[in-house]
Amino acid sequence: MEVVIAPDAERAAGHVAAIVAGTLRRLAHPVLGLATGSSPLAAYRLLIDAHRRGQLSAAHATAVLLDEYVGLPPDHPAGYRAFIRRELIDQIDLPAERLFAPDVEADDLGAACERYDRLLAELGGVDVQLLGIGTDGHIAFNEPGSSLASRTRVKTLTRATRADNARFFDGRVDDVPRHVVTQGLGTILEARRLVLVATGAAKAEPIAAAVEGPLTAMCPASLLQWHPKATVVVDEEAAGGLRLADYYRETFAAKPDWQRW
Repeated sequence: MEVVIAPDAERAAGHVAAIVAGTLRRLAHPVLGLATGSSPLAAYRLLIDAHRRGQLSAAHATAVLLDEYVGLPPDHPAGYRAFIRRELIDQIDLPAERLFAPDVEADDLGAACERYDRLLAELGGVDVQLLGIGTDGHIAFNEPGSSLASRTRVKTLTRATRADNARFFDGRVDDVPRHVVTQGLGTILEARRLVLVATGAAKAEPIAAAVEGPLTAMCPASLLQWHPKATVVVDEEAAGGLRLADYYRETFAAKPDWQRW
């Protein structure tokens, strides 16, 4: 696992955006795994700016989402397909028809989950998957206790996670759906590269547990320790609980330019 400690949230976003941009420039048919929530927004804004300046194209790319709420109307602004279209896809040249999300309107949600895993395989797999981390260490909607081998499935959200997401529902916790379809930890692990971004002091404890704690279902983000190419990008506040912070800074500073992204 690589840990990148940026001086501030803006430069953390710059590093994440550079990884995504490099993937778009390097591959003929890249598949991007996009995260929602607040963590990747600054990186998305940088990608949009690069596209507007004519420096970046995603016309040849495909995008897939980690998860989607069950029970929201398709056009609900807090739905994840609507979110990612508003915050990224509709502002760049990635074709909207090549944005895929779990089917949460199917009569048989279990079968729809299996179809989504098959779709990811048919697309050739995810080249770079962006991730955030919850205050309890969850990634996507894999709460503590989720199987490390889990596949795309229906999950029930805890009160704490619904409270975390209430900011997208005008602060009303009771409006946050109780169920989602989410990629499982085993599904996420199949992406060729994982990039987790976290900023702010509230993320210091879960980042320390994910990076330097044991590999355990009690901290789903610790799964990144098992991945052959995982990068954790944090600002100084989110790095506050890392015992080996100086080591991470030194090794990244000495990394060859050709290997940096």
